[in-house]
Amino acid sequence: MLLMKKTSRVWLLIGMCTAISGFSLAQDEQAQREKMAQKSEVWEPVPVIVSALDGSMPSDAISLFNGEDLIAWQGLDGGDAPWSVKGGSFTVKPASGDIKTKQSFCDIQLHMEWKTPTDVEGLKGQQRNNSGIFLQQRYEIQVLDSYNNPTYANGQAASVYKQSIPLVNVMRPAGQWQSYDIIYTAPRFDGATLSKPAYVTVMHNGVLVQNHVEVQGKTEWIGAPSYKAHGCAPLQLQDHGNQVSFRNLWVRELNNKH
Repeated sequence: MLLMKKTSRVWLLIGMCTAISGFSLAQDEQAQREKMAQKSEVWEPVPVIVSALDGSMPSDAISLFNGEDLIAWQGLDGGDAPWSVKGGSFTVKPASGDIKTKQSFCDIQLHMEWKTPTDVEGLKGQQRNNSGIFLQQRYEIQVLDSYNNPTYANGQAASVYKQSIPLVNVMRPAGQWQSYDIIYTAPRFDGATLSKPAYVTVMHNGVLVQNHVEVQGKTEWIGAPSYKAHGCAPLQLQDHGNQVSFRNLWVRELNNKH
């Protein structure tokens, strides 16, 4: 009986030692796993803290319209932007010409709101209150009243003009404000040679309509698109002869190397 008790104690002691050894081994293995995991941890650069209330401009954004004047814009010839400003928005002055930002941009996040007139009598297709936002003065995202207004699909609102049809039509009726949120990656060039095309993502009224679409080159009304080397360039709004209005435009410069 005594021998059995001693034997039981020995086995208990062995079991305890084995458990302790196993626990220690598990700790060592966990420590090794943590060290291995640390090899893929990147701690710098630490992202800048940015504040953004719902529907407002982020704190690191550049305002392109202060609601009072067009100080951030100019005519294509470099003179004052000739469009009209009233009631916290600005409107195309037909036949006055396109306007462009004074500042040039490469990779950006752009927010803009726009509205077409309610008078659509006799206006169909591309003539129904047309404009456009040209990224780097070359690559157009179409602005058009596409509410119950048939036209060629790669020329309706939110299309990459004559290149990419929007996934869906999210157009609100004329007279209501529309919004675009655009993520744009500029093309890269090695000298005169294209090394990487531009890409664009577009949200129309909060709905994804262009999903990281490759831009095939400068958007053209006639002919095929193609690239010519360029650097950072202004944003350009189109005077297509219609009184399209804009408000709440801002841009964030993205930190991708160009």
